[in-house]
Amino acid sequence: MDFIPDSTVKKLILLFVLDRIEIPLTENSIVDICTSRNNWLGYMDCKEALGQLIDAKFIYKLNDNIEQDPKDIRYSITIEGRNCLSHFFTRIRQSTREEISEYAKQNRMVFKRSQEYVYDYFKNTDGSHTVVLRIKEPLLAQPMFEIRLKTSTRNAAVSAGKKWCNKAAQIYEHVFENLISDN
Repeated sequence: MDFIPDSTVKKLILLFVLDRIEIPLTENSIVDICTSRNNWLGYMDCKEALGQLIDAKFIYKLNDNIEQDPKDIRYSITIEGRNCLSHFFTRIRQSTREEISEYAKQNRMVFKRSQEYVYDYFKNTDGSHTVVLRIKEPLLAQPMFEIRLKTSTRNAAVSAGKKWCNKAAQIYEHVFENLISDN
């Protein structure tokens, strides 16, 4: 028989994930980590637990401003959430805690990059495409860095976007050192 966690354990699992991943996450990332990538929670359980933990002030919205796209809002664990977790984390099965800790260690930077190094593209009236490459800063409503490139095809725009996700940090560093740095 499979272990079916109660409502409290589901909330503790969510707090444990946020504690171990150590970076603010979007709602989509939280749900993806807990449901699709791992089977720690069901989709509806995860959404419900997230809402309840926000209401209880164990999780907070990091950058909730009116101009921001709701999908870009990041969530993090509060001091109260960490305190609660420190008292009750043993209610989460040891094997689940180990699995979450290992997953967080191996994937922390992947989620950081996927949330901060983003791209979008659109078709222009002349048939070309423009790809918009951004580095988002979690605490700012505006991107920290943005480049717009015109490409001849949709495939070229998508290819540039995928490369951006892996090379954004190096590109930003190069631009900063060559244009802004006093060196």
